[in-house]
Amino acid sequence: MAKKSDSLKVRMESSAGTGFRYYKKRNPKAQGEKLKLRKYDPWAVNAETGKRGMHVVFEEKKMPPSKK
Repeated sequence: MAKKSDSLKVRMESSAGTGFRYYKKRNPKAQGEKLKLRKYDPWAVNAETGKRGMHVVFEEKKMPPSKK
């Protein structure tokens, strides 16, 4: 049988406040602190140009409860 993975699924929420999110797996044994990654948010508006889409910081948030 296959070994169960130690990784957890986490939700990465945009810090721009658009509500856009990514889902990612991470190993809590290897990384103690919460993830912060810079990724592309297609809904974020650039203040200088006024155009949509820019790279912003995504922070790890709590996963919502699963519906069964």
